Amino acid sequence: MTSIDLSYLRQWVGRQERADDSVRPIAARQMAAALSRGHRVPAESDDLPLLWHWLCFPAIADGSELGLDGHPARGHFLPPVPLPRRMWAAGRLVLHRAPRIGEPLRRISTIADVKAKDGCSGPLVFVIVKHEIESRGQPCITEWQDIVYRDAARPGVGPRPIQAAEEAAVCETVPVNATLLFRYSALTFNGHRIHYDRDYATGVEGYPGLVVHGPLVATLLAGLLERTANVIPVRYFEFRAVRPLFDFDTVTLYAQANDGTVSLWARNGSGHLAMSATAR
Repeated sequence: MTSIDLSYLRQWVGRQERADDSVRPIAARQMAAALSRGHRVPAESDDLPLLWHWLCFPAIADGSELGLDGHPARGHFLPPVPLPRRMWAAGRLVLHRAPRIGEPLRRISTIADVKAKDGCSGPLVFVIVKHEIESRGQPCITEWQDIVYRDAARPGVGPRPIQAAEEAAVCETVPVNATLLFRYSALTFNGHRIHYDRDYATGVEGYPGLVVHGPLVATLLAGLLERTANVIPVRYFEFRAVRPLFDFDTVTLYAQANDGTVSLWARNGSGHLAMSATAR
């Protein structure tokens, strides 16, 4: 079992970085094309669809500064957690107003917390990152991202699958494939090799196929919400990854509204819950 020096890692709590960016109209058009879900193609000055702000503020590092997994090497902004597998496990957002395509945006990112726990597959370290996105001094989004680090996969070890509900007011089956994963990685400048390098994903990290990005699944759920649920504008959105999805999976999205709150979830082809989400 890997030894975790939590007191050392917690020295990163409070660390901040700032970045400036904007969503270019071409990037919004490319996202609409990649998702292929009947989105109206956004134009300059339009409000960004929910969660498309993840097109902004990519982690840009020189190729010489990347780790084996394709991410920027740890120890700069994110703490150097000594566990090999990294996933975006959950997130929460308060939307003050939607960013607009083309407007200047600033993001202030803070390491809000670092904590450890024991999971069924070994030690886990959670890094909580808070992002505050504004435009011209006016707040747009306050967001918390929960990043989890874990040990290498061990055969036969992992959480028991949870059966997903199959009854909802709205459901939609979404095709996922390697092309979609590659395009989403390119749009978000995400170099994590589990999403496009099959030999690395299966041979090094022990997955059965290419891993569908957690943020991509959340974005697909948000798109279902915006197309079908009468709760616009959304002021709060949260999601939690429960089980990885892979490029060979059949993914079904569900939405069920109740008094201004919408429950959303994604299930794989075996009927297991992959992600749950809530919007208000």
